[in-house]
Order: sequence, then C-alpha cells, then structure tokens
Amino acid sequence: MKSFFRIVTIIAAVLFLIYVSIISLPAGAATIDKDMTIATLLVTPPFGAPVAQQVGTIDELPFRDNAVVYENDNPGSVVTMYLTIRKGNSTDNTDYTWEQVNDFTKYWLTDNQVPVVGKAEVIVQFGDEKGPLPGEVGYSALTPNGTIQIRGATTSLAPQKSYKVELFNNAGTWRGQSTINLNKHIYDETRFRNKLSFDLLKVVPDMISLRTQFIHVYVKDETTDPVQTKFVDYGLFTQVEQPNKRFLESRLLDRDGQFYKVNDFEFYRYPDEIRLVTDPLYDADAFSLRLEIKGNKDHTKLIQLLDDVNNEAIPIEQTFEKYFNSDNYFTWMAFNILVGNLDTQSQNYYLYSPKNGTKWYIIPWDYDDAFPLQNKPDLVSYQISSWENGVSNYWGVILHRRILGVEKYRQLLDEKILELMNILTPQRIENLIHLYQPVVDKYTQVLPDSYYLPSDPAKARKIADAIPDDIETNYDLYTESLKKPMPFYLGSPTVEEGRLSFSWDESYDFNGEDISYHFVIAKDWTLNEIVYDQVLINTTNVQVNFLDPGGYFWGVTATNESGYMQYPFDNYYDIDGQSHPGLKRFYITPEGEVLE
Repeated sequence: MKSFFRIVTIIAAVLFLIYVSIISLPAGAATIDKDMTIATLLVTPPFGAPVAQQVGTIDELPFRDNAVVYENDNPGSVVTMYLTIRKGNSTDNTDYTWEQVNDFTKYWLTDNQVPVVGKAEVIVQFGDEKGPLPGEVGYSALTPNGTIQIRGATTSLAPQKSYKVELFNNAGTWRGQSTINLNKHIYDETRFRNKLSFDLLKVVPDMISLRTQFIHVYVKDETTDPVQTKFVDYGLFTQVEQPNKRFLESRLLDRDGQFYKVNDFEFYRYPDEIRLVTDPLYDADAFSLRLEIKGNKDHTKLIQLLDDVNNEAIPIEQTFEKYFNSDNYFTWMAFNILVGNLDTQSQNYYLYSPKNGTKWYIIPWDYDDAFPLQNKPDLVSYQISSWENGVSNYWGVILHRRILGVEKYRQLLDEKILELMNILTPQRIENLIHLYQPVVDKYTQVLPDSYYLPSDPAKARKIADAIPDDIETNYDLYTESLKKPMPFYLGSPTVEEGRLSFSWDESYDFNGEDISYHFVIAKDWTLNEIVYDQVLINTTNVQVNFLDPGGYFWGVTATNESGYMQYPFDNYYDIDGQSHPGLKRFYITPEGEVLE
C-alpha cells in the first residue's frame, strides 16, 4: 500500500511541475502546443534535452525516434526461446506440418503472383538454457498461443530458414511486440550486419531504428509421427522488430496514418496497380506487389504524391518541399550510402505519413547486405555492379533522380554524409562488434550453424575485422560517383528500313560535361569477337547494316570529358550466373527476325 501511495505521489508531483511550468511562462514566451500529450512531454527526446516548442502544423513536428524504447537493450545479450509446433486448422491456413511449413518458399505464387505461405500453430515460450521460465510469455501454456511461418524471399530457399511468429491476441506480448521475426541471416558470414546497422541507427538523428535481439531457438515438432518429445537446437537467430501499428505507437507516431512496406516501387504512377480501394478495378494483390499496406487504406494522399512526382511541369523543389522532410530523406540516403546498403533503390524500407499530415517519412528495413567490403575482393561473396555506389545507386528511381539532379539537394546530401561520418566512427562500430563476436562465435562454431556457415570461421572473423573501415571506403565511392556520368538503360534492337537500329537512354553529368558513348556489338560477352565498334558524342542511337543470323551481344559505356566511365543498368548473366555489366544479348533468326 505504501508503494502505491508513493507512486501516486510521484506522478502527482510530476504533473504539478508540468502545470507550474506552463502557467509560469512569461508573456510572449513560447507555449506548449495544446495538441502535445502528457506522454510526449514526459519522454526525453533522444537527441538533446526536452524542448517545448510551438509548431503550426503536423508537418512541422520533428521526426525522431523514442529513446525510451531502447532503454533496456543489451546488444551482446542472448534470449532463449522454445517453440512447440502443432497443426492448426484449414480455416486459419495453419493445418500444415513443420516439414510442410519449411518446404514453402516465397516463390509459391497465386494466379496474381502473390506469394503463398503455409503456417502451423505454435506454443511460444521464453526462458534460459534450462527451459521456460515463470513470468515469461507462454510459461504455463498447454495449447498454442501463436502461429509460425517462414519469412524472407531468396532466403526462403536456403537450407536454414528464417521465421515469423505471431502471438494470439490473448497470449500477451513479448517486450511489447506481438510479431517476432527470427532471422537466420544465412548468407551473412558475420551474422550481425543487420543488427549492427539498427544499433547504429539508434544514435542517428531524424531516423527511426528497430529493436533487435540475439535469440537461441529450440524447436519441438509435434506434427511428426511419432511425435517429437525433445526440443531440437536450431541455433542462433536475430530477432528484429516488426514495423506495424504497435511499432508506430511505441514511437509516438500515428497508428492510423498511411504506412506502406516498399516491395517493388520506383515512385512511378503505376496506374494499373496503385488505385483507390473504391475503384472498381482495385486489386489488393496487385497493389501489394508494389506496396504492402500496413496502415490506413485510404490511398488518396499516396496517389497525389505520385501524380506530382511524375508531373515534370511541377518543379521538383516544390514537390519535395511539400511532401518530404528534408532531414529524414537525406539522412536515410546518406546512411545507406555510408553503410553500403545497396538494395534500397526500390525496396527494403517503409513509407509513413501521419493521417492528417502531408509529409512522407522513410523508415529503414533490412540491412543484411550492409557493409559489402567492396575494397576487399577476397572477402566479398557476391558481385556488385559499378553503378551500385553513391548517388548512382538511386538514379533509376524517378523521385531520387529528380531530386539529385538539383545542385542544392546534392549539397544537402553531402552535408548529411559528413555529419554521419562523425557518428559512424570506426571506434563505435568496433565497440559493437566486440559485443557481438563472442555471441556469434559461441553458436556459429558448433552445430547446427557451423554446418551452414557460408565460410570458415577464420574468414568470417576477417570480414568482421574489416567492417569498421568500410564507412571510409563507401564514402570514397560516393565522392567518385559524383564525378561519373549517371547510369542509363539500354533499349531493344529493332529493324528500320532493312538496318538494325539500337538506342539507349541519355546519361547525365552533374558538371554538364559532354558524354561519349562507346557502342559495340560482338559475338561473345568477352568482346573478343567484335563485329561493330563506334564512339558517338552526345548521341544515343545508331544504325548498322544487317548482320548474319546468329547470337550477338551489344553494349554501351558512357564516358565524360574528365575521363570517368559509367555502365548502363543492364547486365548479362552467363550460364554460371556471373554478371557482365552493360551488355544485352540478341538473336537474328534465319528469317531475319530480331529477338532479345
């Protein structure tokens, strides 16, 4: 009882002090906005002392994370999780065995090309290495308290899967979350690139991070015959917070706002897919292939944004100032450039806009491919195109292309990059890696993870040791990208008046230099058997005499007056899956037809 009165007394005192501070403001002083809630006033902003400021509109509110969310984070800790798998029912799409759940991939598609994923029911419990613990989620559960399914796209094809666990409404929450994403990071030798990125984002202004946690998972499969009676060690996973309405609430954002997960989206209008729900031709599946709807289903504001972005008659400065928060936009791009998170042109982030606001904000998602170590070819496990660096990585998206074409916006990006260089220091990154490494070593050097680790532990350690210096490498690649012509797309060969016609998009040079295009046709992708070769200045098409039937390769490179060269976005992939930049293949049939 004494504790109860003590808590009441403290709350009353805090509210009284807030009241006194408000009524004691001198005439003419800044006043606290009447729409600010007590909860907002009591939360200490993560980037400085609390400041009571007067704002005119929702769009003028600062966009920042809620530091309270991360107060109890321990980056080097491990949580133990127990999953007991059971078949559910067909109505809920949960009547699958554990084996069947793991056989699904994100490439099982409906007629509308939407991925199909089967689920099972699961008893979710947390504890320690000795078993579930009292007071934790699911401790006394005898029946399923959630569902489980695989997650990820290409990773759904891997031998070790990642999973999504969704707790039932009556099961409570784990750390305030009802969706628990378990990532195996099967293709990342370090197993911590994603976690490192989000731990760094916690201290980056104008951005919102996600909570992450190392989790050791045990699974007991009761869908087998005979039923498993013991838990099986599934190794180390990294939990990452799910951006959803609960996530928005925890960040003091509008849970009823527009909120989309970007899947395949370059800010074009997409009139056939992006429609209002009231449109008779609206197709939710088609819409979700571009953007997954996670919030408000009124797409009016989104469509207006896309209309204006794609309207060349409206200056991009006007559109940008109306719809975007400059600090958030350029910080997002600067962070991705510096950590080398390349696969963010048309996916792997969220778009959020408060219901009654006009501005759109970017919330990051998925950093498995961050810190690619492009200056360490012996440590890189995948190919990276020459244009996938700096600003050229975003040139294929119409919004980014129009914004980056404005000098003052490139200057703002440059200022953000230099600002983040002082935050993403090698020492800060090393400190986090030193917390992760003992955890990763403990689990990846024993079964089951040691069997599937994509490289030996010695190479994985070399990769980890090289990561702190990757920020500087990516910065150098960024500065170089500003000197190069921008990438462009190749067209398709056609026949015009008995001749072969080739064309390509115009490249762009930030300094207005002339661009020469080296056009070549060859019988092989090594370009040893060249059949046509020409250099054209500021010209984006060429006609050549008809060629004999057979297979050919054609390509173009762009070089500016300063001697900096750029490839097109296009690549040719040979039978071994190796990428050859700037090339396309075509065939000429005996009947004279040209096929790509």
